[in-house]
Amino acid sequence: MKTLTDQLSHYAAYHRDRRNIATHFIGIPMIVLAVAILLSRPSSTFGVLPFVVSPAWALFIGATLYYLRLDISLGLAMAAFSAVCVSIGEWAAHRSFALWLASGTALFVVGWVFQFVGHAAYEHRKPAFADDLIGLLIGPLFVLAEALFGLGWRPGLRAAIEKHSDPTVINARRG
Repeated sequence: MKTLTDQLSHYAAYHRDRRNIATHFIGIPMIVLAVAILLSRPSSTFGVLPFVVSPAWALFIGATLYYLRLDISLGLAMAAFSAVCVSIGEWAAHRSFALWLASGTALFVVGWVFQFVGHAAYEHRKPAFADDLIGLLIGPLFVLAEALFGLGWRPGLRAAIEKHSDPTVINARRG
Protein backbone atom coordinates (compact mmCIF):
# COMPACT_ATOMS: atom_id res chain seq x y z
CA MET A 1 0.00 0.00 0.00
CA LYS A 2 1.24 3.47 -0.84
CA THR A 3 2.12 5.77 2.03
CA LEU A 4 0.33 9.00 2.91
CA THR A 5 3.19 10.96 1.33
CA ASP A 6 2.97 8.86 -1.85
CA GLN A 7 -0.79 9.31 -2.16
CA LEU A 8 -0.80 13.04 -1.44
CA SER A 9 2.23 13.65 -3.67
CA HIS A 10 0.62 11.86 -6.58
CA TYR A 11 -2.62 13.80 -6.12
CA ALA A 12 -0.76 17.08 -5.58
CA ALA A 13 1.07 16.67 -8.89
CA TYR A 14 -2.29 17.31 -10.59
CA HIS A 15 -3.00 20.32 -8.38
CA ARG A 16 -0.22 22.92 -8.40
CA ASP A 17 -2.17 26.08 -9.21
CA ARG A 18 -3.52 27.70 -6.05
CA ARG A 19 -6.70 28.79 -7.82
CA ASN A 20 -7.44 25.21 -8.81
CA ILE A 21 -6.82 24.12 -5.23
CA ALA A 22 -9.25 26.86 -4.13
CA THR A 23 -11.96 25.42 -6.41
CA HIS A 24 -11.32 22.06 -4.77
CA PHE A 25 -11.87 23.60 -1.32
CA ILE A 26 -15.41 24.34 -2.50
CA GLY A 27 -16.14 21.49 -4.89
CA ILE A 28 -14.83 18.49 -2.98
CA PRO A 29 -16.75 19.13 0.26
CA MET A 30 -19.88 19.69 -1.84
CA ILE A 31 -19.36 16.35 -3.59
CA VAL A 32 -18.66 14.50 -0.33
CA LEU A 33 -21.81 15.97 1.22
CA ALA A 34 -23.80 15.11 -1.92
CA VAL A 35 -22.64 11.50 -1.80
CA ALA A 36 -23.57 11.32 1.89
CA ILE A 37 -27.03 12.70 1.12
CA LEU A 38 -27.68 10.51 -1.91
CA LEU A 39 -26.46 7.32 -0.19
CA SER A 40 -28.45 7.94 2.98
CA ARG A 41 -31.45 6.29 1.30
CA PRO A 42 -32.33 3.53 1.83
CA SER A 43 -31.67 3.24 5.55
CA SER A 44 -32.83 0.88 8.25
CA THR A 45 -32.30 -0.19 11.82
CA PHE A 46 -33.26 -3.71 10.70
CA GLY A 47 -35.64 -3.66 13.66
CA VAL A 48 -32.90 -4.40 16.18
CA LEU A 49 -30.09 -1.88 15.87
CA PRO A 50 -30.00 1.27 18.03
CA PHE A 51 -28.79 3.26 14.99
CA VAL A 52 -29.64 3.66 11.33
CA VAL A 53 -27.57 1.83 8.71
CA SER A 54 -27.32 3.15 5.16
CA PRO A 55 -25.03 2.81 2.16
CA ALA A 56 -23.56 6.19 3.20
CA TRP A 57 -22.38 4.79 6.51
CA ALA A 58 -20.86 1.74 4.79
CA LEU A 59 -18.94 3.92 2.31
CA PHE A 60 -17.70 6.41 4.88
CA ILE A 61 -16.68 3.73 7.40
CA GLY A 62 -14.70 1.96 4.68
CA ALA A 63 -13.08 5.22 3.56
CA THR A 64 -12.28 6.16 7.16
CA LEU A 65 -10.56 2.82 7.76
CA TYR A 66 -8.42 3.48 4.68
CA TYR A 67 -7.61 7.02 5.87
CA LEU A 68 -6.70 5.70 9.32
CA ARG A 69 -4.28 3.22 7.72
CA LEU A 70 -2.61 6.13 5.92
CA ASP A 71 -2.46 8.46 8.94
CA ILE A 72 -4.16 8.38 12.34
CA SER A 73 -4.60 12.14 12.82
CA LEU A 74 -5.89 12.80 9.30
CA GLY A 75 -8.05 9.69 9.51
CA LEU A 76 -9.65 10.92 12.72
CA ALA A 77 -10.25 14.35 11.22
CA MET A 78 -11.80 12.75 8.13
CA ALA A 79 -13.95 10.55 10.40
CA ALA A 80 -15.31 13.66 12.10
CA PHE A 81 -16.01 15.37 8.76
CA SER A 82 -17.62 12.21 7.40
CA ALA A 83 -19.83 11.85 10.47
CA VAL A 84 -21.08 15.41 10.00
CA CYS A 85 -21.77 14.77 6.30
CA VAL A 86 -23.61 11.50 6.96
CA SER A 87 -25.63 13.14 9.74
CA ILE A 88 -26.71 15.86 7.30
CA GLY A 89 -27.39 13.13 4.75
CA GLU A 90 -29.64 11.29 7.21
CA TRP A 91 -31.46 14.53 7.96
CA ALA A 92 -32.06 15.14 4.24
CA ALA A 93 -33.07 11.51 3.66
CA HIS A 94 -35.86 11.88 6.21
CA ARG A 95 -37.33 14.89 4.40
CA SER A 96 -39.39 14.77 1.26
CA PHE A 97 -38.13 12.76 -1.68
CA ALA A 98 -37.89 15.97 -3.74
CA LEU A 99 -35.76 17.78 -1.13
CA TRP A 100 -33.49 14.76 -0.68
CA LEU A 101 -32.97 14.24 -4.40
CA ALA A 102 -32.69 17.94 -5.31
CA SER A 103 -30.21 18.77 -2.55
CA GLY A 104 -28.01 15.76 -3.25
CA THR A 105 -28.08 16.19 -7.01
CA ALA A 106 -27.51 19.96 -6.92
CA LEU A 107 -24.54 19.66 -4.57
CA PHE A 108 -23.08 16.87 -6.69
CA VAL A 109 -23.42 18.70 -10.01
CA VAL A 110 -22.23 22.09 -8.72
CA GLY A 111 -19.32 20.44 -6.87
CA TRP A 112 -18.16 18.75 -10.08
CA VAL A 113 -18.54 22.00 -12.01
CA PHE A 114 -16.10 23.61 -9.57
CA GLN A 115 -13.70 20.69 -10.06
CA PHE A 116 -13.72 20.79 -13.83
CA VAL A 117 -13.59 24.59 -14.05
CA GLY A 118 -10.55 24.55 -11.77
CA HIS A 119 -8.77 22.04 -13.95
CA ALA A 120 -9.76 23.59 -17.28
CA ALA A 121 -9.29 27.26 -16.41
CA TYR A 122 -6.31 27.14 -14.06
CA GLU A 123 -4.49 23.84 -14.01
CA HIS A 124 -4.77 22.97 -17.71
CA ARG A 125 -4.49 19.34 -16.74
CA LYS A 126 -6.99 16.53 -16.34
CA PRO A 127 -8.12 15.57 -12.82
CA ALA A 128 -6.09 12.98 -10.92
CA PHE A 129 -8.90 10.42 -10.91
CA ALA A 130 -8.72 10.28 -14.72
CA ASP A 131 -5.45 8.34 -14.35
CA ASP A 132 -6.11 6.62 -11.02
CA LEU A 133 -9.55 6.17 -9.47
CA ILE A 134 -8.04 6.28 -5.98
CA GLY A 135 -7.91 10.04 -6.59
CA LEU A 136 -11.64 10.09 -5.83
CA LEU A 137 -10.81 8.89 -2.32
CA ILE A 138 -7.64 10.95 -1.88
CA GLY A 139 -9.24 14.25 -2.97
CA PRO A 140 -11.04 14.90 0.32
CA LEU A 141 -7.91 13.96 2.26
CA PHE A 142 -5.84 16.31 0.10
CA VAL A 143 -8.19 19.23 0.77
CA LEU A 144 -8.08 18.57 4.52
CA ALA A 145 -4.29 18.27 4.48
CA GLU A 146 -3.94 21.50 2.47
CA ALA A 147 -6.18 23.32 4.96
CA LEU A 148 -4.09 22.01 7.85
CA PHE A 149 -0.84 22.89 6.08
CA GLY A 150 -2.14 26.44 5.84
CA LEU A 151 -2.35 26.43 9.64
CA GLY A 152 1.27 25.29 9.95
CA TRP A 153 0.49 21.62 10.58
CA ARG A 154 3.22 19.06 9.76
CA PRO A 155 5.59 21.20 7.68
CA GLY A 156 7.78 18.15 7.08
CA LEU A 157 4.95 16.33 5.33
CA ARG A 158 4.17 19.40 3.25
CA ALA A 159 7.85 19.68 2.25
CA ALA A 160 7.97 16.00 1.29
CA ILE A 161 4.88 16.39 -0.89
CA GLU A 162 6.26 19.50 -2.59
CA LYS A 163 9.58 17.74 -3.16
CA HIS A 164 7.76 15.12 -5.24
CA SER A 165 5.23 17.39 -6.92
CA ASP A 166 6.77 20.92 -6.91
CA PRO A 167 5.47 23.86 -4.88
CA THR A 168 2.10 25.40 -5.64
CA VAL A 169 2.09 28.37 -7.97
CA ILE A 170 -0.26 30.90 -9.52
CA ASN A 171 -1.08 30.38 -13.18
CA ALA A 172 0.77 27.11 -13.64
CA ARG A 173 0.64 26.02 -17.28
CA ARG A 174 0.59 22.27 -17.57
CA GLY A 175 0.58 20.26 -20.77
